[in-house]
Amino acid sequence: MTLPTPILNELRAAIGGDAIATDPATLTAYAYDGTWAEQRPAVVLHPTTTAQVSAILRLADRERIPIVPRGAATGLAGGAVPVAGSICLNLARMNRILSISAPDSVVMTQPGVITAALQKAVETQGLFYPPDPASLHMCTIGGNVSTNAGGPRCLKYGVTGDYVLGLEVVLPGGRVMRTGGRTIKNVSGYNLTQLIVGSEGTLGVVTEMTLQLIPRPIAQATALAAFAKLPEACEAVGRILASGITPLVTELMDHEVMRAIADLQQSRGQPPAFSLEAAALLLVAVDGDKNAVECDIEVIADVLRQSGATSVQRARSPEEAEVLWEIRRSVSPAVIRLGNSRFGEDIVVPRGQIPQMVALVKQIAQKYDLTIAVFGHIGDGNLHPNIICDRRDAEMMKRVEAASHAIFDAAIELGGAISGEHGIGLLKTGYVPKSVDPIALEMMRQVKKLFDPNNIMNPGKKLGVRGAVTW
Repeated sequence: MTLPTPILNELRAAIGGDAIATDPATLTAYAYDGTWAEQRPAVVLHPTTTAQVSAILRLADRERIPIVPRGAATGLAGGAVPVAGSICLNLARMNRILSISAPDSVVMTQPGVITAALQKAVETQGLFYPPDPASLHMCTIGGNVSTNAGGPRCLKYGVTGDYVLGLEVVLPGGRVMRTGGRTIKNVSGYNLTQLIVGSEGTLGVVTEMTLQLIPRPIAQATALAAFAKLPEACEAVGRILASGITPLVTELMDHEVMRAIADLQQSRGQPPAFSLEAAALLLVAVDGDKNAVECDIEVIADVLRQSGATSVQRARSPEEAEVLWEIRRSVSPAVIRLGNSRFGEDIVVPRGQIPQMVALVKQIAQKYDLTIAVFGHIGDGNLHPNIICDRRDAEMMKRVEAASHAIFDAAIELGGAISGEHGIGLLKTGYVPKSVDPIALEMMRQVKKLFDPNNIMNPGKKLGVRGAVTW
């Protein structure tokens, strides 16, 4: 489906002919994100200014053309997948860091800036932007705000939304709204900033954001513990927190993940960095003052041993720490090697329910005769069960769908949620009514209608009436 020529001409006049693409190759390149879902848009637009975004949304609202904002398309819930006849609004060219203020401890940035690039830029001034999604070297700040992205450091430092002070948002119809500001405290009116955070492009297009920064930690220490029993690794985190220490990260990797990482290391000609006799690994790190960090990591090492760890590797140098961190960074490329495909989930449960949730995932894997590799940010209750599968096998995919639903149901039953950091997108809209209070859900739908009465902003996502993605 293509847009009428007069509409395309109006768009060219608004943003320039080099910022618009309708050729099949480009449309195909922008048809997907990090999921299996795929749909070609009618046109791809590459704006570079807020004024251009405003002109696009004014036209789209008038003509009732769906708008699907897109950053680096690393999302894992289908949030950036276009809908039929839509405008794919690629914000990657809005990639400037506008200012960094050390006195105010804030950075003002456009949405297309890569997360890791922003972190490096503020660190040159002794500042620190903590949120660190696994795709930080590819994903954009705009995408992080859209999904309220997290990462391994969330246990200590929180998620993206905890650092968003203010936004510039283009609303359907083209109006430009500013929310919040440069101050940490602000209770003037309703908190529209946090309403936009995590809204997955369904309310408007974020074109500028003001982010809070903190002082850069001086030191960091890392340890890797192996456990003979998976529940012991889960329970160890609670004991660490009970000791009075809040770690920087607590990353769990089960035996399936370990096996995948070992295979990947061997394929690279590297010796395995751990013994496969263990049932689970727990990567723990702390940061802060150098003396405090040294004390904390020793206390944590003792707690790990008392919790049943069969071995604890303590990094004694930056090079040794890098070796341990590389194990965690290898998880995603390693797990994909376990099968033709994988279906990655993102659930969160109360911290005390982690051992039970992990046990239920293993039971679900056995029930549906599937391999499910489990890893995640165990300290904040966020798990990523990855169902290994072959999309060419129709019968297997039915079992994968049933298993994913069972995982959602188990998380909800334990008082958790169906997404901790990846968002709802297309994949989980059918489960939103199960996980949100019905009155709250109705209020959310009214908010959507207020912001976007013609339903042009990323329709069918977040609160959409669509069910789960077609398998």
